[in-house]
Amino acid sequence: MREIFTGLPWWVKWIAVPVIALVVFGGLIASVVGFVIGLLFKVLVFVALVGGLIYVVRKFTTSSTSRSDW
Repeated sequence: MREIFTGLPWWVKWIAVPVIALVVFGGLIASVVGFVIGLLFKVLVFVALVGGLIYVVRKFTTSSTSRSDW
């Protein structure tokens, strides 16, 4: 592989080949990136909801135990 690229100009190695790779695999790359971003968003929403649930439960349980102490 290295022998193939040795005789080529720099712009073929650093511009043309990456552009061709993006054209060929662009849809695949975009779908993978979209899947990862969607998964991270769902994980973030899950963590926020669980954190909010824990906060609400602790707030109500501490307020109910303080009322029973009276």
